[in-house]
Amino acid sequence: MSELNATAAALLGLLHDGPKTGGQLVAAAGERFGAFFSVTRSQVYRELPVLAQAGLLKLGKQGPRSSQQYLITASGKKAFRTWLTTKPGPDHLRSPLILRLVHASSLSAKQRATLVSTAKGVYGSQQDAYRAAVKAAEDPYTKAVAEFALAHSKAVLKLLDSIPTT
Repeated sequence: MSELNATAAALLGLLHDGPKTGGQLVAAAGERFGAFFSVTRSQVYRELPVLAQAGLLKLGKQGPRSSQQYLITASGKKAFRTWLTTKPGPDHLRSPLILRLVHASSLSAKQRATLVSTAKGVYGSQQDAYRAAVKAAEDPYTKAVAEFALAHSKAVLKLLDSIPTT
């Protein structure tokens, strides 16, 4: 494998904590990266065989309902470390909400009000969870990322407050 993509690197990073099945990786990605990097089930299951074929993962124990554990190999750890030290390139925010807000003039006032109200509820709940994550963070890196997530949720709420709903 010549160069890791961000999803592959995210999976290798999660596997540093120990063997996981695809479903466990999806859940762990949501917990650890949910605020800033989405990883879908289909992406996980597409990447795992590619990483295994490249020798970066190996198969572990077979679990219930044919679930398959994956373990990171020494080559996988090396590829992950290499990825960590390369230039990250540009960040791209991919927000379905913000995309909808860009086109909010195409909605009726009632549809806009519903969109904004629903999003405020979601981001308000997330803000509470991120505050708790900041308090619970045990290392400075996890805390910094939790603080970013909290700031992001506050920024989205501020954006939502500026959207005219009438």
